[in-house]
Amino acid sequence: MKQVLPLFALLLTTSIALAEGNWPQWQGPDRTGLSKESGLLKKWPDAGPRKVWTFDGAGLGYSSFAVVGDRLYTLGSRGKESLICVNITNGKEVWNAEIGEHFTNKWGDGPRGTPTVAGGFVYAMGGKGDLICVSVKDGKVAWSKSLTKDLGGSIPGWGYTESVLVDGDKVLCTPGGRKGAIAALSATTGEVIWQSKDFTDGAQYSSIIVAEHGGKRQYIQITMNSVVGIEAESGKLLWRSDWPGKTAVIPSPIFHDGHVFVTSGYGVGCKLIQLSDDNKATEVYTNKTIVNHHGGVILVGDHLYGHSDTEGWVCMEFKTGKKVWNEKRGVGKGSIGYADGMLYCLGERSGEVALVEASPTGYNEVSRFKLEPQSKQRSNSGGIWSHPTITGGRLYLRDQEFLSSYDVSDNRTN
Repeated sequence: MKQVLPLFALLLTTSIALAEGNWPQWQGPDRTGLSKESGLLKKWPDAGPRKVWTFDGAGLGYSSFAVVGDRLYTLGSRGKESLICVNITNGKEVWNAEIGEHFTNKWGDGPRGTPTVAGGFVYAMGGKGDLICVSVKDGKVAWSKSLTKDLGGSIPGWGYTESVLVDGDKVLCTPGGRKGAIAALSATTGEVIWQSKDFTDGAQYSSIIVAEHGGKRQYIQITMNSVVGIEAESGKLLWRSDWPGKTAVIPSPIFHDGHVFVTSGYGVGCKLIQLSDDNKATEVYTNKTIVNHHGGVILVGDHLYGHSDTEGWVCMEFKTGKKVWNEKRGVGKGSIGYADGMLYCLGERSGEVALVEASPTGYNEVSRFKLEPQSKQRSNSGGIWSHPTITGGRLYLRDQEFLSSYDVSDNRTN
């Protein structure tokens, strides 16, 4: 369907971080995974932080969370794939909006991406590439688009997992394919503004980030064969660097100080690229210290933190690639979040959550608890793959249909 949005929707700002605050999209306001929260517990009670509520109707899928105001948004399949809105005060469903057909997969059914909130609307994409824009007020669908039928893409083996980026008046997504691997759509109508005709790789599983460099606003993305920067205004390819992807390329790129860091699993490793003032890409280093499958890597100060298939939990210097420390006895392979000087490490098999100091001096775990309840519907081939989110003094965790909220605020400082 297609419908032009009301005029006030044109007031979308150039940065959803400025417009929305909180945690409006995948990996937070600026897609770094760094929460700006303060006044949080630096040590949890033995039983873990106080659970506020558990919502048991999220359905199947691996979507993480967007949280704006008193509402949380996630995706799940309950026969059909849906965008689900939950009140964060009481854990009750507010509304839901159907996205499209149920995506099935050996490693777990349902949608994978995280919704994006901007300008009074929520943008969400399902596992089969169905993209919808709905009102935050009531979930009414304003427009929809298919990455396959409308944009010429092909569904990757694990489904479309991308969390779409909203940048001003544009929605960015990666259908992949000959029409253009990356597409910019009008945030108000869903109409195509441009597709990257000189970049036509197939889609993988990473989500686009936005950066300003050399006087150019650009979108940075990684595929099986390439790391690229695409000019925001025109969709023109600004720069490209080779990437030797295998099987699946998942973690989002990291941009900092004119450098782009990328990593993927299946033995590939990581790479740092330096961009010149005129956007020429030069390789700084490659190594296999960080071989991150899909749990993500975050940059805190001058150091990268995340899980590596080869090293366990790792701290590595961003600019040099030098390993600072590693720890294999933590919660095991999993995903990561950051807030108030601490890492939140979630084990994908056990569901254990560790609170670890974000410090290059060493791995110092100060607390741990286990996520409960855990799903009995989760595929035996899957894991607890939804990433932790820390915002508004709460820690949000998910295992399939169960979505749990924990109070991690330090009331003594409030």
